[in-house]
Amino acid sequence: MSTLSTVPPNARPTSRPAPTTGPFAGAVAAEWTKLWSVRSTWWTMLAAALTMAATAAQLAIYAVNANTDDDPAVNPGVLPVGDIVTGSLELTQYVVLALGLFAVTSEYATGTIRTTLRCTPSRGRVLLAKAVVVAVVTFLLGLLLGGIGAAVAGPVLGEWGRAPLAGTLGDVAASAAYLALVGVLALGLAAALRGAVLTLTVLFALLMIVPLSLQEPGITVLTRLADAFPGVAGNHFLAGDTEPYPAAVGLLLLAGWAAAALALGRYALARRDA
Repeated sequence: MSTLSTVPPNARPTSRPAPTTGPFAGAVAAEWTKLWSVRSTWWTMLAAALTMAATAAQLAIYAVNANTDDDPAVNPGVLPVGDIVTGSLELTQYVVLALGLFAVTSEYATGTIRTTLRCTPSRGRVLLAKAVVVAVVTFLLGLLLGGIGAAVAGPVLGEWGRAPLAGTLGDVAASAAYLALVGVLALGLAAALRGAVLTLTVLFALLMIVPLSLQEPGITVLTRLADAFPGVAGNHFLAGDTEPYPAAVGLLLLAGWAAAALALGRYALARRDA
């Protein structure tokens, strides 16, 4: 004769609550946590802040000296503080793009990329999650850096500076957008190239070296070709230029480079083993 045994109430399996976020949101949360859990992120942000402050002060001093020396040919007159902020990005950007670069290369260097891909098997989702996190962080950092640059440049310029609220805020926002796209560009190239040194070399070439070598006086074709590179396009956007194309086109060109870099990184990530 068989007997029926009852399971004590406290021993019955309990149902787990269903996850409230989708797989992509979980991947973004994981990348966000990883980015903020390493000291290199904080050191990079500190270095970017110091670089922005030093560069803004230097450019402001140059402007004041040019206005007060004996050579009227180089007298820039009264400058918007926003011009100093955007001009300071030429050097500061190379610190900020490290956030996008190390988001990938550091995982390859330590081997933790294998753990990342085991937790999130979809490689496209991993790269897109990294791109979202890097874009948000670098945009917010860009706002902070723009504020630092304006706060430093204003007092140094003194009577040779002006800071209209709308114009200054617009320049700060434009600087943040530029840094966000450059950060995503660095991320995509890092995913394709994997090595920090190689990625940084290619970024230098794309943002500065190649465009400078193409901008030869009197050779219009090469100059127009240089205008299509990401660094030059970003500078046209920051300056609000109308020639050789509107500022919005410069922003779209830079965004196109960032999207192309992500596509290249996605292709490489899918084709090669971690």
